[in-house]
Amino acid sequence: MAAESRSLADIVQDAFHNVQEIVRLEVRLAKTEAREELTKAKASAITLGMGAVAGLYAGLFLLFAAVYALATIIPVWAAALLIGGVLALIATITLTSGIKQYKQIHPTPERTVETIKENIEWAKQQTK
Repeated sequence: MAAESRSLADIVQDAFHNVQEIVRLEVRLAKTEAREELTKAKASAITLGMGAVAGLYAGLFLLFAAVYALATIIPVWAAALLIGGVLALIATITLTSGIKQYKQIHPTPERTVETIKENIEWAKQQTK
């Protein structure tokens, strides 16, 4: 069918279907981006949780070390202090890693926003 013989209704209907398809694709892209960011957030939360648990154990062992050191001066407190220090180091490293991962999360679906802008520009050019 030649372009000249198409009715206005056909053209409007085609444009409407194209807009519907574009919207469907944008929604699908937004969902995909949201899933990707959720996966990053989960990994970050797990790492932060592990760091927090290690930090709690570090504090516990450091407190045990202080108690043992004050109660009786024997080599047992030194072992508890060493374990607490190692756990504190692990907690610091793990929490730092989790914070770095958390900062990489982008809640705005950037690709979707960009393609929406492109689609709007395309639609403007089509109406000229």
